[in-house]
Amino acid sequence: MSDHAQGGHGTFKSYMIGFLLSVVLTLIPFWIVLGDVMDSTGWAVAIIFTLGAMQMLVHIHYFLHVSLKVEAGWQAMSMGLTVLLLVIVMAGSIWVMFNLDENMMPAHEQIERVRNLP
Repeated sequence: MSDHAQGGHGTFKSYMIGFLLSVVLTLIPFWIVLGDVMDSTGWAVAIIFTLGAMQMLVHIHYFLHVSLKVEAGWQAMSMGLTVLLLVIVMAGSIWVMFNLDENMMPAHEQIERVRNLP
């Protein structure tokens, strides 16, 4: 049985797998945004947040060595709390970003009214 399965530190191979997955899950959102490959902002945000959630799970599994096999009760509760916090942070971030986008930009009519002031 490997060290990773026993709850110890991972092997070089498992760290490299985690690192490569992290790099790929980081480069895809950069490509989506910088390459302007999607027409729908909503879909782009959904994909980016999904990949961000996947990256968090990769870090939890490969670098923090949390799995549901070892110490099932504590680790399952820890994973549940992590998922709950992930949902709260992601939902709050999306809410704040869309709320700021809606409220920070003045309406077109207000811009025209300011331009026509004496």
